[in-house]
Amino acid sequence: MAKTSAKTLARQKRVQRIRKNIVGTTARPRLRVFKSSRHIYAQIIDDSKGTTICAASSLVLEIDPVDQKGKISQANKVGLLVAEHAKTKGVQAVVFDRGGYIYHGRVKALSEGAREGGLVF
Repeated sequence: MAKTSAKTLARQKRVQRIRKNIVGTTARPRLRVFKSSRHIYAQIIDDSKGTTICAASSLVLEIDPVDQKGKISQANKVGLLVAEHAKTKGVQAVVFDRGGYIYHGRVKALSEGAREGGLVF
């Protein structure tokens, strides 16, 4: 049985509270953010179909860790990348799901990068 920290359990509760109110539709899918200690991940999800439309993370080859100075600049680049993938799939507007994290730092940088890339939310 895996041990889960109190911090992780508290974030999972916040996620459940947020997800009661945020639903991604076909017209406005959900932009979901997950961050680990080293990387940041973003998915665009259509909840009505239960499918992931596109995804991006700081693990992909397009983001060179040598070029990026710090995690915030990587998060901004991931936001730009997910917006680029979304535009190729025909997604213009999304609902932002911060995943229980505070809208600050890397989460904020990712959302600003997605806005710079052309997503509306």
